[in-house]
Amino acid sequence: MSQKIAIVLGTRPEIIKMSPVIRECTKRDVDYFILHTGQHYTYNLDKIFFEQLELPDAKYNLDVGSDSHGAQTGTILREIENVLIQEKPDVVLVEGDTNTVLAGALAATKLHIKVGHVEAGLRSYDRTMPEEINRVLADHCSDYLFAPTEKSKQILLGEGIPTARIVVTGNTVVDAVYQNLSICEGRTNPLHELGLVSGEYFLATAHRQENVDVKTIFESIISGLERVAGAFGLPVIYPIHPRSRKMMDRFGLNSTGILFIDPVDYLSFLQLESNAKLVLTDSGGVQEETCILNVPCVTLRDNTERPETLEVGSNILAGTKTETILAATTEMLGRTINWSNPFGDGSASEKIIGVLE
Repeated sequence: MSQKIAIVLGTRPEIIKMSPVIRECTKRDVDYFILHTGQHYTYNLDKIFFEQLELPDAKYNLDVGSDSHGAQTGTILREIENVLIQEKPDVVLVEGDTNTVLAGALAATKLHIKVGHVEAGLRSYDRTMPEEINRVLADHCSDYLFAPTEKSKQILLGEGIPTARIVVTGNTVVDAVYQNLSICEGRTNPLHELGLVSGEYFLATAHRQENVDVKTIFESIISGLERVAGAFGLPVIYPIHPRSRKMMDRFGLNSTGILFIDPVDYLSFLQLESNAKLVLTDSGGVQEETCILNVPCVTLRDNTERPETLEVGSNILAGTKTETILAATTEMLGRTINWSNPFGDGSASEKIIGVLE
């Protein structure tokens, strides 16, 4: 008899990476439900996301909204506990490193419900990042640790987690990229709308608080993107999050060398990403996606919890200084695109649900 599964998510990256798991549950007729915490957006704002990715609606939406880390985590913990007491699932599945992940794992553990952590074993070794705290604590209260790579498994073993709890599955991001690219076919192409030619533009994202909340750092990143556009004579497209735009306005920053556009939906972003000459980002998920899509990546950070991308040569750490951003971009464009994808063959969701069944 299959187990009843609660899929807990709260941010758009979690929806993306859990989308193949949700589809696998539906395909196998598993008893499951989706709980959306509304950590970044209300469920109503994310509903278009569910519709585009052709996913079933969430059964529960908590709409917790933004708050300090402690307050937000506490609210999610309290609200998830109420749902779990009512639903009595056998397993709670969480993905990644958000406050939703930590709160979901803690709520389930306290109620003696098993926890499955998708994308377990990632480490940046930077404890100033709230995500690092979340992923470490979630791993150590999980019963099923679905490690995306052998490297992440070795990290977990090194922290004393028993071998029996760890399964190397590959990363669901591979499943998501393959499945969601197929959904893109026949849809509106953002390149046409923006007047872009495949392979003749750079794509940029920067959203992490350590990058956009400090004026000197954010200014340096913007200057670096301008230098890249000028050096290679190609536009830099930056779909800017409202919060990042707010910080630019607060700091009095502006740029004429970057094309800032409103945030785009995931399927449009996937098309922009897959056709870019190179992507500059501070997002961990984008580091993975570009590796899978064979698009060079420059990471606007000094560390990464995706070291596999550095090892295969699809990615390079640039930090946030103007000169190093330009130098890293130049180096990446000089590399041959012949790396192999280290994140699996696109069957991670099958393996995860197979283990739970």
